[in-house]
Amino acid sequence: MSVLGGKNILLGISGGIAAYKTAFLVRLFKKAGASVKVVMTESSKDFVTPLTLSALSGNPVLSSFVNSDEDGETWNNHVELGLWADLMIVAPATANTLSKMANGSCDNLLLAVYLSAKCPVYFAPAMDLDMYAHRTTQESFRKLESFGNIMIPAEEGELASGLVGKGRMAEPENILQFIENHIISGLPLRDKKVLITAGPTYEAIDPVRFIGNHSSGKMGYALAQEAAALGAEVVLVSGPTALTLNDEKIKVVPVVSAEEMYQAVHAHFAHCDIAILAAAVADYRPKEVADTKIKKASAVMRVDLEPTKDILASLGSIKENRFLVGFALETNNEFDNAVAKLKRKNLDAIVLNSLNDIGAGFGKPTNKITFIDKELKSEAFGLKAKSAVAKDIFNQIIIRLHA
Repeated sequence: MSVLGGKNILLGISGGIAAYKTAFLVRLFKKAGASVKVVMTESSKDFVTPLTLSALSGNPVLSSFVNSDEDGETWNNHVELGLWADLMIVAPATANTLSKMANGSCDNLLLAVYLSAKCPVYFAPAMDLDMYAHRTTQESFRKLESFGNIMIPAEEGELASGLVGKGRMAEPENILQFIENHIISGLPLRDKKVLITAGPTYEAIDPVRFIGNHSSGKMGYALAQEAAALGAEVVLVSGPTALTLNDEKIKVVPVVSAEEMYQAVHAHFAHCDIAILAAAVADYRPKEVADTKIKKASAVMRVDLEPTKDILASLGSIKENRFLVGFALETNNEFDNAVAKLKRKNLDAIVLNSLNDIGAGFGKPTNKITFIDKELKSEAFGLKAKSAVAKDIFNQIIIRLHA
């Protein structure tokens, strides 16, 4: 999935011939998983129709402060649009619109939205080569970049005038790639490899029965998605779960038993920078596994158990400079038990949650945690959705990585 997945993108279109390319640009943003709203200047409608952009974006296209219809007039709130957007892109950005942006002019809805935007703003210049090279246009570029706006450089090629040179708006595919690369370059976990475990393990009694637990894998999967969103390359070793992921930055390694998880985790641990073991691994497994289904012969059945390998402790003994995080699900003496586990297994941090907290634990969409590091500094969080908990966990990790 693209880093634009789930983002709100506001596309501002000004009146240049390159406006016809914005239909393709909207399509690419939508395919990347973004929500798109379009604001046009009146002159841009001469080059591409609002109907086309509305159909492609799935949202009404706005071009004036007031909409008039048979039911009266409605106001297009430029402040709300600016707050809605995670990103704003002005493409094409003509010399006229760039000059107004640089100097604070506000004579149309696009400019009012730009001046209200709280998000990163990208602009893709499009004009003839002499206009592009003119000192006033270059000054507009400098001023806008000094404001923190990001320029998507124009490309060279044949221009509408018939001349050949620099001034063509970047192609839609290149605009998309530029924005994705720019976002990734600023992500705190770019170039990092993260190993995460999730879900339960099933320990076979016979070909039909197993010993397991109620873990859904939701916490581990939320962590994997958050790590990928922060720019990391992720390996998710997952026990049996109904959950699925569709993100090219997340490699899912399915396993069933504790032994399989042990082998998979050790196969990937040497290549990771951060490891978070959120899986609920069985502590014991049947000593003997029957080859055929065990028939019910009496009212009592005895299954002898033996300990499984301690995956977390085994990683703690070889972790070197990797940041290793464990989970502790406790029912009594929660903090003390979590700290003891942290020290015993040589972890950098442990995430404590308690079955005594309503809304926390297996199978729930929410969790309530306390993050404890090896210095015994702790941070407690309220009950939140597991996706929000994952953000809290990674925020705590990143703080300590950069300390």
